[in-house]
Amino acid sequence: MIRMSAPYIRTATLEDEDALGRLDRDTWSPVHAVMPRPRPPYEPFYSDRFGPRDHLVAEIDNTVVGYIRLGFPTPLASNAHVRQIQGLAVAEEARGAGVGRALLRAVQDQARRQGARRITLRVLGHNTPARKLYESEGFVVEGILPEEFLLDGEYVDDVLMGRSL
Repeated sequence: MIRMSAPYIRTATLEDEDALGRLDRDTWSPVHAVMPRPRPPYEPFYSDRFGPRDHLVAEIDNTVVGYIRLGFPTPLASNAHVRQIQGLAVAEEARGAGVGRALLRAVQDQARRQGARRITLRVLGHNTPARKLYESEGFVVEGILPEEFLLDGEYVDDVLMGRSL
């Protein structure tokens, strides 16, 4: 196994859009995706809802190897103290190098700086590696929506996780 340097975490820029789009497509898997596999012509990575400011990027040796997206779970003012992780991807070749953990820690720091008191996420019940990572970083299961998704002919639970900041 090739030893990788520690990931460098930064806020995304407009120039990252192509790399993030490729990463998103390359890491697509039924283990975590509820949408069909992307097909050309590809939608832009950034949208009216999520732009560069909503993403942290992980780089190793000046190559984008991961991202995490932070958003609001609802548009309600009464819910503005909560942030939600709404996407996390790590390139196959960078898995096991601490990229996901570094992104999770950085996004929690960012949410705190934004004044958030809580951070939440949703993860598919069969995504054991992601669930273990989240639990190791202090996230706990706060609810389960049984058989919420039908993926590849199987019903899959949607697991709601969260933690205080």
